[in-house]
Amino acid sequence: MVRLPLTPAEIERGQRLGDFLRRARGQRSMLDVALDAGISPETLRKIESGRVATPAFPTIAAIADVLGASLDAVWAEIKGPDEEIEPAASRRRARERMAS
Repeated sequence: MVRLPLTPAEIERGQRLGDFLRRARGQRSMLDVALDAGISPETLRKIESGRVATPAFPTIAAIADVLGASLDAVWAEIKGPDEEIEPAASRRRARERMAS
């Protein structure tokens, strides 16, 4: 499977996600949160640092659950100012540009 390069908006969203998760985690250790969410501490570290800008939905859902944050709250924190819930549309346009 070939993965398309991330757009600048996706990279920025990943950084906002990492910032949000670090704030939501507060004083809890990264190890405790990761283990409670069923992911590795390394995965959580990469998400929080923005190195994994587009983590899988189940991963974000598990972390949000452990942190007591709703998915709506996560999206409200990480979406761009002009961003609607249409990230798939922007990926579709990117695929179309690459195919032409």
